[in-house]
Amino acid sequence: MSEKMLSRRGAFTLLGLAALGFAVPTTVLTMSEAEAQPAAPAPAAPAPSGMTRGETRRAGRRAARQTRRQARRTARETRRQGRRTARQTRRQARRGVPPTKQQ
Repeated sequence: MSEKMLSRRGAFTLLGLAALGFAVPTTVLTMSEAEAQPAAPAPAAPAPSGMTRGETRRAGRRAARQTRRQARRTARETRRQGRRTARQTRRQARRGVPPTKQQ
């Protein structure tokens, strides 16, 4: 067998496999034959008042976020339209066509 260097990744892989080899037999041996108990039914109590306050605060933040996003979209569209109009005006000036009125 030839001697070769073992990389860090290879060393960690071997170490991990060795640890897995030790962990699996102990978990298999410690398992009991007991059956799982059924989960208790969840209580049908209403949510505490602190939750409604948090939900209200989050809803307010969502609404504010939507308002900011819409304002950014509107401003972006306005800038784009201004650039289009200026580009069209420059193009018409180069071609010697009288500028048309934009709506």
